[in-house]
Amino acid sequence: MKEFIQTLKNIWSLKELRDKIIFTLGIILVYRFASYISLPAINLAQVGDLLEHYKSQGGNKQGAGLLGLLSSFTGGAFSHASVMALGIMPYISASIIVQLMGMAIPYLQKLQKDGESGRNTLNQITRWLTIGVCLVQAPSYLTSITQLFLPYAQFQSAYYVEPNSIMFWLPSIVILVAGSVFAMWLGEKITDKGIGNGISILIMVGILSRLPEAFVQEMAVQNGKGGMGSIMILIEVIFWMLVVLLAVVLSVAVRKIPIQYVSRAQARGGVNRNLMQGARQWIPLKVNAAGVMPIIFAQALMFVPGLLTKFDESNTFLAGFKNVFSWQYNVLFALLIIIFSFFYTAITIPVNQMADDLKRNGGLVPKVRPGKETADYLDDILSKITLPGAIFLSIFAILPAIVHGSFVQTDAFALFFGGTSLLIMVGVILDTVQQINTYLLNHHYDGLMQSKLSRTTGY
Repeated sequence: MKEFIQTLKNIWSLKELRDKIIFTLGIILVYRFASYISLPAINLAQVGDLLEHYKSQGGNKQGAGLLGLLSSFTGGAFSHASVMALGIMPYISASIIVQLMGMAIPYLQKLQKDGESGRNTLNQITRWLTIGVCLVQAPSYLTSITQLFLPYAQFQSAYYVEPNSIMFWLPSIVILVAGSVFAMWLGEKITDKGIGNGISILIMVGILSRLPEAFVQEMAVQNGKGGMGSIMILIEVIFWMLVVLLAVVLSVAVRKIPIQYVSRAQARGGVNRNLMQGARQWIPLKVNAAGVMPIIFAQALMFVPGLLTKFDESNTFLAGFKNVFSWQYNVLFALLIIIFSFFYTAITIPVNQMADDLKRNGGLVPKVRPGKETADYLDDILSKITLPGAIFLSIFAILPAIVHGSFVQTDAFALFFGGTSLLIMVGVILDTVQQINTYLLNHHYDGLMQSKLSRTTGY
């Protein structure tokens, strides 16, 4: 505890780091404030009453779980008809599209290799594509909330203007697009002037903002069952901490591949030989190299089976795909995660380029020839560690459905037992802590150099 308190003091003593943290907290405050501003044509009080009524009518078992999943990424803005309802997710979708298109379009491949100027151009393309994604998602979102209100006559006063008029659709679409672009701008400001990872931090804040409310709801339900409620809450908290620990292990687990650098030197006696003079190093191959991307890809496709129920609403098997806690949804979800884990790892880990770089820099894997054999060796190792990583990731993703009902009673709190939400939180927190540690180490190094310089020069 003393070391932790001392670390906090060190962080606060660094003016540059302190200013970055304060700036980041200020941007987060602006983002959270904007998420509570409702669309001008929507009565926010009526929206809350409708959601409660919708859950009481059984909607929670079919669509509300999916609604809660989407809403968790925007901190509740999605379900509150906020100007920030689309949040930062259109930017994430645009980034994924650009990344996938880079595999097939030579121009994008060239930009990826052009250094800083290429990255700037790719960022600009991603920004414009974000607006395009928003123009598609905004009408879909407005259609969903209008259809949600229409069956209930008592909630027709939720609209200040006619929901089918141009005065409702045009301003609402413009505002939703502007809100998403504003969220993207806030994230980039955190990256430029804050502690970095601005987009990820905004997603994490949105997810964390739902945790206290979900925990309070779970406590209310458990305590309403009798004397065992407090014990069950304690067990749930302990189990949740264990799940967080497993998420950390999944995020940082690596397989270290030893490498050796060779340099040419002249041995005694005037004979030139290749001597192993470099220090032994490692290539860290992550067990879960794809991160949360397989879950995001799989969730994007899981909306398709739910749409099939419109063609046959009486089919109970298809209806299960609209419920994120059903066995139909989670079996298909787990299979897609395993498939996308191999796919995304294959396109993001360039083993051939790694082997070429090693050969060019005089590096080699012991007992493996440089070049193609090294690439095949790295690919084989990567395939072997990706399978258990993908299986573990899929189990982690469907864990909310496993604990829901029998262990955790409320939908909102169950979503925090694994899945995308928890993995994003753990990943962003680990990256943020690492960046803060980097600032501290750099300051310590600069301080030592300055003190040494002052002792030797007298200044």
